[in-house]
Amino acid sequence: MTALDATHDQTLRSWVESANEPTTDFPIQNLPFGVFARDGRATVGVAIGDQILDVSACLDAGLLPASVRATAEACRDTLLNRLMALGREPARALRAAISVLLSHGSPAAGSASSILVPMKDVAMEMPAHVGDYSDFYASLYHATNVGSMFRPDNPLLPNYKWIPIGYHGRASSIVVSGTEVHRPIGQTRDGNDGAPVVGQTKRLDYELELGVFVGRGNARGSTIAIGEAEDHMFGVCLLNDWSARDIQAWEYQPLGPFLAKSFVTTISPWVVTFDALAPFRAPAFQRAPEEPAPLPYLESLENANAGGLNVTLEVLLTSEKMRAAGETPVQVSKGSFTDMYWTLAQLVTHHASNGCDLRAGDLLGSGTVSGSTKESRGCLLERTWRGSEPIELPGGETRAFLADGDEVTLRGYCERDGYRRIGLGQCVGRVVAR
Repeated sequence: MTALDATHDQTLRSWVESANEPTTDFPIQNLPFGVFARDGRATVGVAIGDQILDVSACLDAGLLPASVRATAEACRDTLLNRLMALGREPARALRAAISVLLSHGSPAAGSASSILVPMKDVAMEMPAHVGDYSDFYASLYHATNVGSMFRPDNPLLPNYKWIPIGYHGRASSIVVSGTEVHRPIGQTRDGNDGAPVVGQTKRLDYELELGVFVGRGNARGSTIAIGEAEDHMFGVCLLNDWSARDIQAWEYQPLGPFLAKSFVTTISPWVVTFDALAPFRAPAFQRAPEEPAPLPYLESLENANAGGLNVTLEVLLTSEKMRAAGETPVQVSKGSFTDMYWTLAQLVTHHASNGCDLRAGDLLGSGTVSGSTKESRGCLLERTWRGSEPIELPGGETRAFLADGDEVTLRGYCERDGYRRIGLGQCVGRVVAR
């Protein structure tokens, strides 16, 4: 795992003044990668305060040291895949060089007008081509809550505490934050009698997740040891696995989710590297003594001690009526990624344990991030307990599930004494009728 270094120093300041604001998601200690478009041209950039550092422009100006120029050349692409494929060490060296370039006192400040672009002036693109997408079910609290709704006498299936549960999702419908979410159509059936009907879902839901992008892949037929898993992980983003609960309830047996989840998945545009997250590592979920220990291929001392991530995650909701009235968004969920039963490294190791070849840019979803309290439940299915306990919104509105015009915003950030707060940005989607 990444050791702490000079890039994590809380006293480090940037000549980009907005990066020194205490509430920014993107101080110099963060430096996430993303893809932005301006004047019809897309390229790789690094977030710094309310600005974007154009890595190609830095290369053209000769501002990066020779030791990282070959790595930086991958940032001339319109996607992050080539940079991801180089592996953790080259990306770590590039991040360190960019930290020096952006630090207070750097001569690069004189080139600000040619290497910085205001975020407000660009459109953010998908950060990578996602060749494959798998979604997991890594929260014990989420699995227990949902299971108790449908199987009150047996909420948790016997395999859950032994194996990371996941399914193969639909990569083509992954979109970047800000993309509209069209209410899906599908088969549903009320009760246990009668024929199903086809129509728009009446139980549209969000799911609060983290996504992890694969960096360096593995050859088909090979595996990824738990001690090497993080060398294959480039960084994380916010992920909203939109779900049509009524469609899901009718179709999920016996093979699991299909059309109820394949219509759209939204991700945030900035990929926060594991190097930036180094100060915010946490122990893996503490299992009760009577629970089974992970099988040997899923466990290591390092993973047990620091395989978790101390990321706070929030869900905000605004209705069309609220926006018209100028109301502020309502927080409907706040939880911590430390509540996840399986670590991201365990998800990667298990995914490749049968010889499956993971490739740069592949995306793995953590599954809904839920905790032990009502406020930390990461989807409306749990938060409103299958619609029986609606959430109250300003102006007298209530929500059991999402209505047309509702806008859902995911946010994430890391805080720890002695280190600068860093954020993951936002993941936003607005529901529209067909």
